[in-house]
Amino acid sequence: MKIVVLDGYTINPGDLSWQELDTLGEVRIYDRTAPSEVVERCRGYEFILTNKTVITAEMLDRMPDARYIGVLATGTNVVDLMAATAHGITVTNIPAYSTESVAQEVWALILAIVQRVESYTSAIREGEWAQCADFSYLSWPLMELHGKTVGIVGFGNIGHAVARIARGFGMKVLASTSKPQDALPEGVVKADLDDVFRRSDIVTIHCPLTPETEKLVNAGRLALMKRTAILINTSRGGVVDETALAEALERGEIYGAGVDVLSTEPPKPDNPLLHAPHCVVTPHIAWATHEARARLLRIAISNILSYLAGAPKNVVN
Repeated sequence: MKIVVLDGYTINPGDLSWQELDTLGEVRIYDRTAPSEVVERCRGYEFILTNKTVITAEMLDRMPDARYIGVLATGTNVVDLMAATAHGITVTNIPAYSTESVAQEVWALILAIVQRVESYTSAIREGEWAQCADFSYLSWPLMELHGKTVGIVGFGNIGHAVARIARGFGMKVLASTSKPQDALPEGVVKADLDDVFRRSDIVTIHCPLTPETEKLVNAGRLALMKRTAILINTSRGGVVDETALAEALERGEIYGAGVDVLSTEPPKPDNPLLHAPHCVVTPHIAWATHEARARLLRIAISNILSYLAGAPKNVVN
């Protein structure tokens, strides 16, 4: 059995082991693969593993040996699923491996905005506290989360985890979801999407990027939010109209934003959110804790073993 990993670096920059994968057959691992290199690198390999390297229908036409593609992520938009199916190729993904890590990042972004830890640390290093006449140096407003309302758009595994943490802070929780009210946890109230934006102190996005959700957060919905409200996005950059969000922040129409994803990654230098006021940006790292990446690798190997046993799991086509 021959296995190729097209872009292994982000999953394993050196702190994990490929040893268990190596036991399955002949394995070739590339840190990164350019689009022009995909077909050549996949030639002769039956099992192809990819994280963000795109595999198109045209590429699949030139990969006669491929019979299995393992997407090393939850989202599967990097593979043309219809073309893979037409070629008899099984495609799997890795669901729910990073739920707790992404939920943790959501609250890291929220706390970075409401507690201003980075701003205060920078000011202290510049001597501001040492020169202060009072024991407590208060330069930026702080916000208490207890009693506030968090609105969750999309209530899958991550939305559920975010809600659990919110309840620990003593917050009220609204959810925009297709699930009925009686299927939601205690303390979570189902609400219309626009009502979530209108009523929440914090709105956090957890829906997939589809044609229906592209720019779901637009100028109209941002205008519904309170001037004191915060927007968080750890789903996909394309769910947010980045220009509209930057303009809302510039005009003070909402208080702040925290994003871990952008519409183009790595971002172009002129992305408006990179320079928008009161906007915390992290480089798509919510999924990337050591524990989540190790879990991802274990599930990827388990997916291959299940396929070889004739009982494939996590199949997406």
